Amino acid sequence: MSDLPAPLNPPERLLCGPGPSNIDPRVLEAMRLPMLGHLDPDFHKILEDLIELLKAAYRRSDGFTIALSASGTSGMEAGLASLAEPGETAIVASCGFFGNRMIDIARRHRLNVIELRAPFGQAVPNDQIVEALADHPEARLVAVVHAETSTGVAHPLEQLGEAMRGSDALLLADCVTSLGGMPLEAEGWGVDYCYSCSQKCLGAPPGISPVSLSERAMERIRARTQPVPFSFDFEQLARYWVGRPAVYHHTTPNTQYYALYEGLRLALEEGLEARWARHAEAGAHLQAGLADRGYRLLADPEVQLAQLSAVCVPEGVDGKDVQMRLLREHSIEVGGGLGPDAPDIWRIGMMGTNAHTETADRLLEAFDAVLESPREGVSAGRA
Repeated sequence: MSDLPAPLNPPERLLCGPGPSNIDPRVLEAMRLPMLGHLDPDFHKILEDLIELLKAAYRRSDGFTIALSASGTSGMEAGLASLAEPGETAIVASCGFFGNRMIDIARRHRLNVIELRAPFGQAVPNDQIVEALADHPEARLVAVVHAETSTGVAHPLEQLGEAMRGSDALLLADCVTSLGGMPLEAEGWGVDYCYSCSQKCLGAPPGISPVSLSERAMERIRARTQPVPFSFDFEQLARYWVGRPAVYHHTTPNTQYYALYEGLRLALEEGLEARWARHAEAGAHLQAGLADRGYRLLADPEVQLAQLSAVCVPEGVDGKDVQMRLLREHSIEVGGGLGPDAPDIWRIGMMGTNAHTETADRLLEAFDAVLESPREGVSAGRA
């Protein structure tokens, strides 16, 4: 062809949106390592080590922990499709876009969904979830979003797990924006199914969904009477990931696994507690700077995430124009509201390699350059 497009030359960006985050050079270098086949015994040794890294990140010693060759949404669907059968009851707590998506997916798999909703910026109270469980003792599953990326809300997952101890219902948690960025103890908190993604607080490229199942969850799957989608069949996946010799399930994106492997190594070298503290410091620094400038956050302070801040767009300001100017004039990406009923917000992430006070300062300076801070006495507006 004489009219080939120019060689790839994407611009450098500081990714301070809801994900993906920027990638550590060590993670990029890992993707340059020699390709191995998906049935190569040496690749399976890498997968065995990857399992151990994921178990350490999730803080789980039992059950089954792997990385799906798919997005975080697929991790969501795999759990909902596997842990309850058509016609069974699932209680789903929603306070934003991704809680609503869980409700949608659960219904598509013909579950009887009990919806519990909270206004954007708040969390569904655990007392309400426990009360719903008492009202519906037949429920097989309770699903919550640990870190709601659309609103910046954290769910008190540890307390929910404690309140559900002794229940026959399994606890499923969306940990897409929490894994690697805030305290998470899957086994200790009694979470039966966690799913996440590779591109946020772990700082690897998108496309992989780490999932972690308790032994109780695996027993539920083995006792199913109806099949699950082949791609999400954890019994089949176990034959590939831990069976020896490995049984072919699908062709895996091996360089993506290399990247996740190195991202997890970086997280564990740093130490999970230190990493959680770094995210907390960066988020608090950003949020204090925003408050000093008169901006308001959507989330109730009692449930505010550190790694994701939903900032109310001031009245009379074109939020999308501000996003575009940040991108074009400062090469910084921030997100906007997600979904047709989203409030008018910017979504700002301090995640992975970007979770530093220096990054927060650079972003605040860019906001100052693009948009005059709300003046005293002029409300920035709580959406």
